[in-house]
Amino acid sequence: MFILASASPRRRALLASAGLSFKVIPADADETWLPGELPRAYVLRVARAKARVVAAQQPGDRVLAADTTVAVDDRVLGKPIDAEHAAAMLGDLSGREHHVHTAVVLREGRRETHRIVTTRVRFRSLDTGDIQRYIDTGEPFDKAGGYGIQGEGGALVEVVHGSYTNVVGLPLVETLRLLGRTGPR
Repeated sequence: MFILASASPRRRALLASAGLSFKVIPADADETWLPGELPRAYVLRVARAKARVVAAQQPGDRVLAADTTVAVDDRVLGKPIDAEHAAAMLGDLSGREHHVHTAVVLREGRRETHRIVTTRVRFRSLDTGDIQRYIDTGEPFDKAGGYGIQGEGGALVEVVHGSYTNVVGLPLVETLRLLGRTGPR
């Protein structure tokens, strides 16, 4: 048993699909991207902060935290704040390759281990109608980069190079290894 320091329903579902037992305590950590910060450094800093916040509240428990971001040209695309912002993000991703970075941190007492996984994703070319139809689904608003590959956003994706579950929000194979597990029991 461990604590998942995340409110993400996608992370909960992925861990549950692997047969893991865990308790959820969302972390309240600053997720502000610092100017000039590279995406991999950003996700690791935020995941560490989440793990440390919850570990301080639950001493002695194993705490798993993660942070995912979408990056184009080393520019972090967070969660869109409104439809206009979502349209700009999706337009930026249209017909291009981008990177999805996730840092996963496991904190056990003072010991901390981590993995950073990067997946390359290429979107098909989108026109304004494609973008508006997707925004109208409501899916973009709580997801890094403004899309969810596991939902209707999957139709925007042409190619995935690497971990699909990383793009969903948690690289499952690497997370299981971090936890010392190989899969469902």
